[in-house]
Amino acid sequence: MPSLFTRIIKGEIPCHKIMEDDRYLAFLDIRPINPGHTLVIPKKEIDYIFDVDDELLSGMIVFAKKVAGLIKKEISCKKIGVMVAGIEVPHAHIHLIPIMEISDLNFAKAKATPQDELAKVAEKIRSHLKK
Repeated sequence: MPSLFTRIIKGEIPCHKIMEDDRYLAFLDIRPINPGHTLVIPKKEIDYIFDVDDELLSGMIVFAKKVAGLIKKEISCKKIGVMVAGIEVPHAHIHLIPIMEISDLNFAKAKATPQDELAKVAEKIRSHLKK
């Protein structure tokens, strides 16, 4: 059975895309810790991030760096925190979370967000792709 993220890649489940290429996809988390909380995934379904081959993993970090730059341009924060937990969905992914302090990296702070709010945030972040 394909993972939730594979179903998103295939377009079976909608998402708020931030950036995409032939190997990776970045989209907003539907339960963000802070506005702009984005997931970066490889399009190849691999459960555990350290099972991702070196080339794909290194490319994923470079892709995440570009996405983090877009988020930072739009969302007021000190830094874009990076977290890899890998428990909740069996598909390797990197969380990019706008933070003001280390305590912001806490999934207990995650909250469901209405789709229209997510759409607005995604559009604002994507607008920096055009610049």
